[in-house]
Amino acid sequence: MKLIAVSQRVDEYPDRNEIRDAIDQRLIAFVSVSDFQPVPVPNRISMSRDRNERKYAVLRWAEQVGVDAIVLSGGNDIGEYLHRDETEYWLLDYAEMHKLPVLGICRGMQMMGVMNGGILEKIENHVQVDHKIIGELSGSVNSYHNLSFTSCPDGYEVLAKTNDGCIEGIRHKLLPWEGWMWHPERYEIWRESDIDRIKYIFGG
Repeated sequence: MKLIAVSQRVDEYPDRNEIRDAIDQRLIAFVSVSDFQPVPVPNRISMSRDRNERKYAVLRWAEQVGVDAIVLSGGNDIGEYLHRDETEYWLLDYAEMHKLPVLGICRGMQMMGVMNGGILEKIENHVQVDHKIIGELSGSVNSYHNLSFTSCPDGYEVLAKTNDGCIEGIRHKLLPWEGWMWHPERYEIWRESDIDRIKYIFGG
């Protein structure tokens, strides 16, 4: 069974003086029901102040675990937590070096695009709603984001847009990477189209 590294959001608990990694249990279950083995990724593998040492720790972790693909999860805005940004950036470096498949979900798609020069802008009416998407991927999807790319990031092509022009899905032109702005794990009954698509991306 293929091992899928799943990135985690960061939550702060000041009253306990704790910063925690967290992941929606539904996302782990979604990856599992798609016939993959999910492995959560710590955001502070190394506590070193040296950036190169932190990067090496992430790359070494991925190598030692033997991940076959990566899911970049939603939650947190880019720039909110440096160590999460770094961890996901270096996971993408690792995936690019080893030509591994990647699925970016919501913020995860944004991270993929920002890494390639994509620019995000604030939008309205895309939080806790369902809307239609059109393109190679089409239908009705959920939406929980207030940022969108102004144009397609370099090296990617658009898979889906909303009627108001927001980019909802992208695919890398050379690597087996896709980004979705919707959350497949947040449906009460997971959609077969999402399960089939993640299997397609990861070669399941």
